[in-house]
Amino acid sequence: MKYVRFEKNNEISYGILENEKVTKVEGNIYGEYKATDSLYDLSKVTLLAPCEPSKIVAVGLNYRDHAREMGEPIPAAPKLFIKPSTCVIGPEQKIILPPMSKRVDYEAEIAAVIKKTAKNIAVDEVKEYVLGYTCLNDVTARDLQKADGQWTRAKGFDTFGPIGPWITDEIDANHVDVKLLLNGEQKQHSHTSNFIWKIEELISFISQVMTLLPGDVVTTGTPSGIGPMKPGDCVEVVIEGIGTLRNYAE
Repeated sequence: MKYVRFEKNNEISYGILENEKVTKVEGNIYGEYKATDSLYDLSKVTLLAPCEPSKIVAVGLNYRDHAREMGEPIPAAPKLFIKPSTCVIGPEQKIILPPMSKRVDYEAEIAAVIKKTAKNIAVDEVKEYVLGYTCLNDVTARDLQKADGQWTRAKGFDTFGPIGPWITDEIDANHVDVKLLLNGEQKQHSHTSNFIWKIEELISFISQVMTLLPGDVVTTGTPSGIGPMKPGDCVEVVIEGIGTLRNYAE
């Protein structure tokens, strides 16, 4: 199943995507919903961020190659931080580069969307709590990250959380390719089999710390190859089995 959130005729709805057609649904995609008779061509709707998280919980290092790139040892436990809900944008929307930063980087990531309230769940229970997976760009003001030491400002600007284009439950998220293209040129490429912690381990760990709510996003770290964007750049997160999240820097 592929879940979308979209706008059509000034109305925002959830839908199911199949064969380039979107069926509008009524109800709660995290609980009970039903299909309606409204069917649209994908090209005729505006895709939005596929969920509205209360928070994005992110992991600082989760690819062995990225740890090497940053010159950091493999951490003993996941390094967590939170991106605010106000940073979320959808496919094709603009990433606004803030004047106070001289270097804003892309970070391609695969993210899980939580289906039901999760607290203190075991690793083998996690799949029951995940609606599916999507693409995320963990946009980061790299100079501010280094200057501050902690990451809230660097990761939290408005538009620094592109998510999309949809949520799918049709993949094994621990065994997919993750790429980033900058103006069509590949800059990042790895495979989630290179994770330090699998997605189920991350979500279980996070749930020991904080309650995850329906629609919340857990994003899983980025591969090596991070780099800066400049105004006018086209940035694409491409994940096997999901698709392409495309945004533009401004």
